[in-house]
Amino acid sequence: MIPVERHQQILALVAERGVVSIAELTERLGVSHMTIRRDVQKLEEQGAVLSVSGGVRSADRLAAEPSHLAKTSMYSNEKMAIGQLAARHIPRNSCIYLDAGTTTLALARELLDREDLLVVTNDFVIARLLMESSNCKLIHTGGTVCRENRSSIGAAAARSLRQLAIDIAFISASCWGPRGLFTPDEEKVPVKQAASDVSSKRILLSDSSKYNKIATHLALPLERIDTLITDNELSKAARETLSLGSWELQIAG
Repeated sequence: MIPVERHQQILALVAERGVVSIAELTERLGVSHMTIRRDVQKLEEQGAVLSVSGGVRSADRLAAEPSHLAKTSMYSNEKMAIGQLAARHIPRNSCIYLDAGTTTLALARELLDREDLLVVTNDFVIARLLMESSNCKLIHTGGTVCRENRSSIGAAAARSLRQLAIDIAFISASCWGPRGLFTPDEEKVPVKQAASDVSSKRILLSDSSKYNKIATHLALPLERIDTLITDNELSKAARETLSLGSWELQIAG
């Protein structure tokens, strides 16, 4: 059986059952464990499936990101806990980047008493909060306006970031997993990549509801992240998987 045929059968089984074990796939397709692992890796790279402990499952694909207003009321306690933990990572006199998002907004709320920071952001809500309620120095990236998410995106925002030297970038994600950070909006990719490239340290802030989901565009491989901060609802299996990476996993709450 050639690889394409195996891939079709794997996809058919996953679509029918939701989750299929590696052991069952090796038995049904009559190939080695290593061959199935390679097949699963290829399908995962295509965004067709997701690996889980001992098996494979259908991918939870995010077709479009919720608006800023919709996200504001989602997982607010988890985001607050993440923001509180993230704030402890910021030394005095730092230049930090806050990516657009409601979890990074939760971090911004923890910084209102800090007078020693230079904050760079592409998020209009964060910029307004810090402009009106803090004494931080503030830079907005500018760029193409994304009304739904109250942020700037695209090449102009990325070019603005590439002129800077940032100590810590706090990066958000529409969805993420062991492979990396994903977004359904291609225009967000260059902004996240630029923030990553010009920063000495990169920290992902994302609640656990977004874990092991994918979208069309891979913004950053997870290896580009130094620290992952998420909430205590992250499953035991996910914690075990993430503990094997080069990054540091921290649980808030």
